[in-house]
Amino acid sequence: MKQYPKLFTGYRLGTLPLPNRAVLAPMTRTSAEPNGVANDRMARYYSRFAKGGFGLIITEGLYPDEEFSRSYHHQPGIASIAQADSWIPIIEAVHREGGKIIAQLMHAGALVQHHAFTPIAPSAVQPVGTMLEDHGGSGEFAVPKAMTLAEIRRTIEGFKQAALRAKYAGFDGVEIHAANGYLLDQFITDYTNQRTDDYGGATSRRIRFAVEVLRAIRSAVGPDYLVGVRISQGKVNDFDHKWAHGEEDAKIIFGELAAASASYLHTTEYKAWMPAFSDGGPTLAELAKRYSGLPVIANGKLGDPERAEQMLIAGAADLIAVGTSALANPDWVNKIREGGTLRAFDHRFLQPMATLKEEEVLG
Repeated sequence: MKQYPKLFTGYRLGTLPLPNRAVLAPMTRTSAEPNGVANDRMARYYSRFAKGGFGLIITEGLYPDEEFSRSYHHQPGIASIAQADSWIPIIEAVHREGGKIIAQLMHAGALVQHHAFTPIAPSAVQPVGTMLEDHGGSGEFAVPKAMTLAEIRRTIEGFKQAALRAKYAGFDGVEIHAANGYLLDQFITDYTNQRTDDYGGATSRRIRFAVEVLRAIRSAVGPDYLVGVRISQGKVNDFDHKWAHGEEDAKIIFGELAAASASYLHTTEYKAWMPAFSDGGPTLAELAKRYSGLPVIANGKLGDPERAEQMLIAGAADLIAVGTSALANPDWVNKIREGGTLRAFDHRFLQPMATLKEEEVLG
């Protein structure tokens, strides 16, 4: 039976002791109540992964405020005490199975998958591509409204209050979603950010909004609470995007986030082991480690335990986040440890909508 000693070695992420290096990646499942409250089906869903051996679970993106942040219908939120309270049974279920759980905080920005309101974004730039049909969207995205400085300040405050509610509910930490084309990534990305004030222009100014969100959260939750940041180049609506200045951008982005007291960075690429920019160059996860000095979670087609183990042994990442392979194998960790056969993921599983299926909540 194949052994994966690095994958199954314990790890201390900030103040959080983990039994192994396997992380459940955040995945949008749009199965909350219409008012954003989490439910019993979600408790059964998340606890299955903890029971299956995942040491750390990162939730799907939770919207932090009631004003502009919700992207999807039936997306869970943490914009109110009622929504925060609804997560307590889920957190307790995960903890009973021996797992830890982090709340991902996500603001849609321009990537709103419905027409309930006019979105806000760094600039009034219509997102490329079309809405995601498997998350209930249809047609082109709306043209967003450029955020005022007052709206920027309110949004930062919204993230801070959401983090406090997550801590109150018992989450083991929070992760700021600055990836995949959502609001914070819209500020980082050159073509979606055409501002001429201190939040636009050079990379060092485009990262400012994410840095201020991180600092506001850190000041509220204290120095020891886990506050991570998820970063990518590609987006749900622009899969192949790359940072214009390559490694120089990586140095600025990862360095600034580290200076703002992030606990860890979570990089996500289509294939995490592939060079971030040039042939033969470092991966995005390696660049994150190089320029931040922080623990790094790598995500991107790492459901093959051989590939995951290689990245860990090489020091290219400290933890491995698994997404679709975990959907096919909620017991991915235990199955690998016991020498079982992994089921292949079939994308049809997410159709016609990427919502929870009965087999995911009933086992």
